Amino acid sequence: MYYAIISTDVENSLPLRAQARPAHLQRLEVLRDEGRLLLAGPLPAIDSPDPGPAGFSGSLVVAEFASLEEARAWADADPYVAAGVYRDVTVKPFKRVLP
Repeated sequence: MYYAIISTDVENSLPLRAQARPAHLQRLEVLRDEGRLLLAGPLPAIDSPDPGPAGFSGSLVVAEFASLEEARAWADADPYVAAGVYRDVTVKPFKRVLP
């Protein structure tokens, strides 16, 4: 089943993101290569595809996991969590309808 991992950044997270980004992307690439990643990306803090110094307000990952517990464990092990990028992380079941 798919799960939505919705994360909210701490204030001024851009430097923390930059430091942990390579390890964060590596984990997402593993999900992609396994065919389990539906989508992933940051949420710009302003209405712009390139928010510049405004940075990001959070992230969204939708991926397939065997259970809610597995999805939560994966989210808890994210390098952005370890680096203090996220203020909170919510994991919810996600039912894909379209496309």
